[in-house]
Amino acid sequence: MTRSGTRSEAVVEIHDLTKKYGQLTAVDRLSLTVHRGEVFGFLGPNGAGKTTTLRMLLGLIRPGSGDVTVLGGRPGDPKSLRRIGSLIEGPGFYPYLTGRTNLQTMARYAGVPASSVAPALEAVGLADRAGDKFGSYSLGMKQRLGVAAALLKDPELVILDEPTNGLDPQGMRDMRELIVDLGRQGRTVILSSHLMGEVQQICERVAVIDRGRIVREGTVEQLRGDTELELVATPSDTALATLRALSFVDSVRVEDGRLLVTVGPRHTAEITRALVHAGVAVTGVRRRERELEDVFFDLTTHQPDHSTHPDREPSHV
Repeated sequence: MTRSGTRSEAVVEIHDLTKKYGQLTAVDRLSLTVHRGEVFGFLGPNGAGKTTTLRMLLGLIRPGSGDVTVLGGRPGDPKSLRRIGSLIEGPGFYPYLTGRTNLQTMARYAGVPASSVAPALEAVGLADRAGDKFGSYSLGMKQRLGVAAALLKDPELVILDEPTNGLDPQGMRDMRELIVDLGRQGRTVILSSHLMGEVQQICERVAVIDRGRIVREGTVEQLRGDTELELVATPSDTALATLRALSFVDSVRVEDGRLLVTVGPRHTAEITRALVHAGVAVTGVRRRERELEDVFFDLTTHQPDHSTHPDREPSHV
């Protein structure tokens, strides 16, 4: 869905995309669609398969199986790539050249006019440091220059992998505003991130990937779902067992001695009655909205996996 609420054409279509490295499945039968003009969040913990998927969209690595269409073409098709700007992992520039000269060099290779450099630098707030050598840039400034490079071709589709990495709070806010503005201009943005607050503020739809699979997809509001019911009840073990036995309760977790229950608002009275009937003293009840971060951890928390994963070992991909 676009910001106007009407469905537009698909810019990215992925069906049963799979990528394996030996016995390790990095991306596992992944399917999703991204529509024109939306800011789409691609979320997952480190090693979940985000960067591997984005690399396949750009034709940097070949899928093992599945179908992918990007701007009507196959991944890596030159006609499609001319309409795509991207920042995957850390930006790579010549350290002994200035920021401006680096972009001018990239512009020549990309076949775009040198006049595109100044607006790109201005968009990311680097106009006043464009004459400094890239090697002297801070991590945040390097990220900004990487995003500027992604904008050189005036792209229809912008793919950004952790674009706020290394930015200070002001830089993060500026980057959020830039991404939102790209969406307002009618561009499509795919934003890979593990920062839930950032995604909640700027993305319309999100997909959560974990261990190579999409575990949830929808609007931010849909993922946040129902508000949580916060309970103070004793004995807590009896309360926890009672709540988990109720069929209409989606999930229960304990936080600072309180029970946080994901359930529809119409069941509040039923929950209270069930607890009292079980001999539980309920001394506090209130509703609170779930943050996207809470949903993310509910979906992706599991036992640590210490196996090697291509997203954790980018130099080997």
